[in-house]
Amino acid sequence: MSKTSRPVIAITGPQRRAFGPRALVALAVWFYGGKPVQLRPQDPPPWPKYDGVVVTGGHDIDPVLYASEPEVEPRHDPERDALESRVIDDALARGLPLLGICRGAQLLNVRRGGNLFQEVRSRRKQTSNRWTVLPLKTLEVVADTRLASIMGSGRCRINSLHNQAIDRTGLGLHIVGRDLDNLIQAVEDPQQPYLVGVQWHPEFLLFMGRHRRLFGSLVRCAREHLEQN
Repeated sequence: MSKTSRPVIAITGPQRRAFGPRALVALAVWFYGGKPVQLRPQDPPPWPKYDGVVVTGGHDIDPVLYASEPEVEPRHDPERDALESRVIDDALARGLPLLGICRGAQLLNVRRGGNLFQEVRSRRKQTSNRWTVLPLKTLEVVADTRLASIMGSGRCRINSLHNQAIDRTGLGLHIVGRDLDNLIQAVEDPQQPYLVGVQWHPEFLLFMGRHRRLFGSLVRCAREHLEQN
């Protein structure tokens, strides 16, 4: 591989809308030396070969995927669920670096056999359920974890744009971050070079180094995977 080669990072998302978040993820990937490619539900195969994955945020996960009945008014995207399930399963099978953002973290957890809270409003006691792209909420990062090595341990500020959250964690996933209501905000598989899910939206917080480094670490691991294969 040429020293100037950029690892290809697949960025999944809906067929329409969500241009801003996907563009910000692509910007971060490019900044750290990756080549971003967008994957959407109606993109025909063959897909471009990719060396890492970012599964972005969006609509709620269909509860049928974790064998539950709907508890809230559905806002699902079955085509996107199908695409991203395939991409996550492929990344897991090939050991590719993967970052799941919000819905992406939830779907990663589901693909590993976990389940979700279908609504979080009733579980908030210490904090507001208000959605905000600004870093107005608090994350507690668990020390001595991969996430802590990237972002630093202790408290940091995050945003919040989610209806659902991880309940029971999937196989091999460890809880590495919670908010002040004890809701899971981050998971990782310590046995993988980079398999991380975060409940907040770091793409809206690129002005903060801690959040940018989530993308930098992903691209670095993707480059190492490409060089070794």
